[in-house]
Amino acid sequence: MIGLDLSGADLSGGVFQESWFTDAKLVGAKLIGVDLYRSDAEGADFSGADLTQASLVRVNLDDAVFRGAVLDGADLGGSSLYGVDASAALIRGTRLMGASLIDVDFCGSDLSQAIVRENTFKVIVDETTKFTGMSGTLFGPLQLNGWDGQQEIGGADLERWLRKRGGGVCVLESLG
Repeated sequence: MIGLDLSGADLSGGVFQESWFTDAKLVGAKLIGVDLYRSDAEGADFSGADLTQASLVRVNLDDAVFRGAVLDGADLGGSSLYGVDASAALIRGTRLMGASLIDVDFCGSDLSQAIVRENTFKVIVDETTKFTGMSGTLFGPLQLNGWDGQQEIGGADLERWLRKRGGGVCVLESLG
């Protein structure tokens, strides 16, 4: 399915393990409960797609677009997300354990109840990003795009910042 336009398609419940969705266009697609275990979706466009309860375990999602997508209750364990646009996405109750999140834009997104475990979390957020009930452990720092410019927040400061926003996350110190 490399480069195919599947916009608006209903692929809900499909099993697409070890498939190639590289550069596919899945804008507004219904992908509820799909299984993409160990697939490659690098550069795919999931804007406005519904991936509720999807299994995205160990999927390469580098440079993918999830702008306005719904990933509620999805499992992204061990996945790679580098340079991803997930702005205004709903990521509530999503399992992100062991995922690598580098240069991911979460501005305006809702990560309420998301679960992290030893995640690289070098992400971009803004004042509207929600973290209520987020739990687990992660490595920072993150970049805050605030009303008064950009600010990098890491370590104990990041942990306090997340707690003020309702998250119960422990920020780990990098060993390197």
